[in-house]
Amino acid sequence: MSMEDDVLSNAIIGLDETDRRIIKATQGGLGLSLRPYDAVALEVGSDTHDVIRRMKRMLHAGIIRRIGVVPNHYALGYTANGMTVWDVDDARIDELGHLIGALDFVSHCYHRPRNLPDWRYNLFCMVHGHDRAEAEAHADEIAAILGDAARNHEILFSTRILKKTGLRLVA
Repeated sequence: MSMEDDVLSNAIIGLDETDRRIIKATQGGLGLSLRPYDAVALEVGSDTHDVIRRMKRMLHAGIIRRIGVVPNHYALGYTANGMTVWDVDDARIDELGHLIGALDFVSHCYHRPRNLPDWRYNLFCMVHGHDRAEAEAHADEIAAILGDAARNHEILFSTRILKKTGLRLVA
């Protein structure tokens, strides 16, 4: 990409040099401190309120997808991590997703398209347990809440940790 292309792409999505410095400073995660945004502000040569305002703007514009904690469940003792997949009525997916996503043992809950005839599932919910029995008990709780709205489900257990990364700027 040429310098002109880079300037043009930044203008199109509304990033200026300070935004790029904020992204670079946070792309590996926020630091573990009581005031992580203060540290980012110091690093990028801005003030804390400006950093927070800019990050909120980038979040609302979709440049940053989310700001949140990404725990290592294995390090916390949760070794049975299972993606529960559910076949529910598409007309009720939003209602059911919000209901299940609010459960304290569900870390991710989202709608995914079916791939018929091979894959009938459209509601995905990640559950974590100290062992498989605990994760399966969580799936049973979800099944009880969904009732007849769930036609079928499976649990796909994790076998290894994949590196979780977000937006990366290289230039």
